[in-house]
Amino acid sequence: MRKLLVPLVSTIVMLAILISLGIWQLERRAWKAGLLAQIDTAEQLPAIALPDVPGSFQKVRLEGHWRTDSEGLYAFEVRDQLPGAHLIVPLERAGQPTVLVDLGFVPDRMARPIALATASVEGFIRPAEQAGMFSSGDDVANRHFYTLDPARIGKALGLGEVAPYTLIALGPVVRGQYPEPAHALPRPPNDHLNYALTWFGFALTLSVIFVLYARKALRA
Repeated sequence: MRKLLVPLVSTIVMLAILISLGIWQLERRAWKAGLLAQIDTAEQLPAIALPDVPGSFQKVRLEGHWRTDSEGLYAFEVRDQLPGAHLIVPLERAGQPTVLVDLGFVPDRMARPIALATASVEGFIRPAEQAGMFSSGDDVANRHFYTLDPARIGKALGLGEVAPYTLIALGPVVRGQYPEPAHALPRPPNDHLNYALTWFGFALTLSVIFVLYARKALRA
């Protein structure tokens, strides 16, 4: 039995870790489910006027003056076999910082600037991004950006003070009509049950391995 002591203690420690990780993932799953329910509720509510400190997963409404002379593009995407990007247009507000608005996907072949019929928009707030080590470099000369950093984009577009976030426009998606806005609030994936089952599976596998090892050791 003494030769099983170290393997037994090691197995118990590893099982405690694996089971704890599985339980933690189940707790994360419950938390994520609550968050998704909160987003579902927010999506059913009407948009509110943009507050001074906008919250996450909240539909807001913004009015002002479009600066179609200072628009830019963000990222690269292919939809319906059409390469394109997201159209960024500044919205000026009297006495308040300009807000960069992501109006949605536009194909490369589409002529710009785009005529905007109204100076109001509904959407949700997206916090500023920071360029990472592997981020594509911005093409400032052509106003094409790959990191959604309002301060950097605003400076490149020759704007004054800009809000430290981007408004992602929401609206119905009509095939062949551009810009094509987001049609729903963002929803984080809830894959934590799969993660939990993975950790519990490791724990079960470890238990089986130890039992087989112990049976062989005791017969020796």
